[in-house]
Amino acid sequence: MTTADRFRAAVASRDLAALDTLFAEDIRFYSPVKFTPFEGKPMVLGLFGVLLRTFEDFHYIGDHDGRSQTSADSTGAPSAILLFRATVNGRQIHGIDLMHFDDAGRIKEFTVMVRPQSAVHALGEAVFAGLIADGVVPEPVDLSG
Repeated sequence: MTTADRFRAAVASRDLAALDTLFAEDIRFYSPVKFTPFEGKPMVLGLFGVLLRTFEDFHYIGDHDGRSQTSADSTGAPSAILLFRATVNGRQIHGIDLMHFDDAGRIKEFTVMVRPQSAVHALGEAVFAGLIADGVVPEPVDLSG
């Protein structure tokens, strides 16, 4: 069973402990709603805890395993793409999860791409609220007063 297969199974069963074993310590997660990546296993696991609660009717609809032609480190790292569908706050989302693996087969880079734009906005609001509620990120300070 590949890392992508184990990842898909962990997501289907909402098993954060299984996800923990699949992530590299220095994993980077690139989100469609944040310019800079989430970095490090604790932060990414916290994010996945929110994502697993936020997505409704999440299911993978296809996949592709391969070797990237150009990766961040230019090594042609093994990679996988999982296509998914879900709903967030009534908005249908179509997306892909793009994973790059390290030499030990752990996920070292994870990129999510979703459409349409209205779904990206709904996802961003829901995830940000969940991250604040879980204490993963601090609540923004209102400087207007």
